[in-house]
Amino acid sequence: MLFPYLNTASGLSKWFADDVNVDQDKNLVFIWDEQLHRAKIAHQRVNHYVRFEFLDDTADDLEFIELRLEQSELTEAVFLIISDSSGGPNDEELFEIWQNQVQTLKETVGG
Repeated sequence: MLFPYLNTASGLSKWFADDVNVDQDKNLVFIWDEQLHRAKIAHQRVNHYVRFEFLDDTADDLEFIELRLEQSELTEAVFLIISDSSGGPNDEELFEIWQNQVQTLKETVGG
């Protein structure tokens, strides 16, 4: 039940960005602070992970975000593993941003 919040425009817009749309090329358009950021789903395995690669012509390196679900065999707890190569703010600030985003996701799904 959690995966649609990670790989669909409607799910992502509930917690990850101000809004998320799909363009005519089937890329996702993330909107943060009225700025558009296009990304494609580069890889995904349903109910396991999704990797977004951002289509920014000005970036020197490929920027991506990967959201991976892992489940403990012992407790059956589900963990969200986040990999972010955006190279944005410092590590501490990036960690705080992700903490806030994940908290919003928890509130959205009732976890």
